[in-house]
Amino acid sequence: MAKIIRTPKPLSVNPLKASQPVGASLAFLGLNRALPLLHGSQGCTAFAKVFLVRHFREPIPLQTTAMDQIATVMGADENVMQALATIAEKNQPAVIGLCTTGLSETQGTDIRRCIHEFRTAHPEFADVHVVPVNSTDTVGCLETGFALAVEAIIETMVADTKKSALAGRRPKQVNVLAGSMLTPGDIEAIKEWIEGFGLRPVVVPDLSDSLDGHLIDAEFSPLTVGGTPAAEIVTLGEAAATLVIGHSLNRAADKLKDITGVPDYRFDGLMGLEACDVFTQALAEISGQPVPARIERQRAQLQDAMVDAHFMTGFASLALAGDPDLVSSFSRFLVGMGAEIAAAVVPVKSPVLETLPIDSVIVGDLEDLERAAAGSNIKLVIANSHAAPSAERLGVPLLRAGFPQYDWVGGYAHTWVGYRGARQALFDIANLILGQHHDITPYRSIFWQDGPRRHESAATPATGLVH
Repeated sequence: MAKIIRTPKPLSVNPLKASQPVGASLAFLGLNRALPLLHGSQGCTAFAKVFLVRHFREPIPLQTTAMDQIATVMGADENVMQALATIAEKNQPAVIGLCTTGLSETQGTDIRRCIHEFRTAHPEFADVHVVPVNSTDTVGCLETGFALAVEAIIETMVADTKKSALAGRRPKQVNVLAGSMLTPGDIEAIKEWIEGFGLRPVVVPDLSDSLDGHLIDAEFSPLTVGGTPAAEIVTLGEAAATLVIGHSLNRAADKLKDITGVPDYRFDGLMGLEACDVFTQALAEISGQPVPARIERQRAQLQDAMVDAHFMTGFASLALAGDPDLVSSFSRFLVGMGAEIAAAVVPVKSPVLETLPIDSVIVGDLEDLERAAAGSNIKLVIANSHAAPSAERLGVPLLRAGFPQYDWVGGYAHTWVGYRGARQALFDIANLILGQHHDITPYRSIFWQDGPRRHESAATPATGLVH
């Protein structure tokens, strides 16, 4: 079991984490015709939008209640009511995700009471789902905010079918609760994986359909384009099973199972041979179908890549930083390939960290990563773009993973999960480690240092030979 170490620093020197409101907003961006609404100042929303736009390189629909000094002191309930009414009337969304920030949480806003008063004052907007999420940025990180939003979506939008005759009406439907560590590329690969067994996945939230980088005819949309429709979320209780990917979503999974009674299968991650085998076996069990030949082929390709890459990953010392689910997936994958995790840093504590096959995990920031990695002869840093200066100071390359990736194009589309994703990850890691090996200057005798002709000319006076 890994030892959890908390740094005694009174402040964060080189921040690693993204805040809970960003994570909650990201979850709502995976729903169709949705709009995240941050209850806080304009600056809170502006910074969140900058991070999301730079990472996905797409226009991001995000709104704010624009709390000012007076609203902060005297009360901002009217801001919430007016924002909800304006958005519902002007944009006609299917879902509004009302997320609090550190400012509104410090003030003590009761967003559920605000929603109740909004429903009473505006019954004409009864078809608009308003999902409240208490996501202060004074605690937690992107992962915990994302998980809180998924839990709130389930609690607010999923129909209670535990005792309904409609439960189990769709034997081919499989629910997928997708954690924040999964990229749009990951989710797309998971959907193809499930469809290979003749099943139909309903992913919540589905970033692969909304933030996969596709172009639309309209120049701008005030709502999300693509993602999980609200009508699909209502039917989660009619599925054959639920697949939960990411330890952080266990509370949301408990809530879904309590509401619907649908059995679930839980996975901390889907990187590496063992994790992929367990997931594939679960799909075979749910569908009653044999493993498709295509997936068998991909598994064989991963095995071959493991043989090829173990010369580079074996006993390689690596440093890893990110949210708990991401660190959990990478550490299990890398340790399974013979690597040594010299430093692992997360922004918040999580129960999944205690089960990791490494010595210790630091709850801290990127300064802690540098200090822990110094003197360990590490070969590679795996973290988000914030770690680029740290990797440069350590003199090693950076493999960008997690959020945000603002100095790298296509990070949102990178596929880490599945047999193919793990295979490519091994190739990327092995090549970065190989790139640090410098060629040794080949040995030459002194007669070859400046070429043979010079030495021949130098020998002429002594021999008396004429050339």
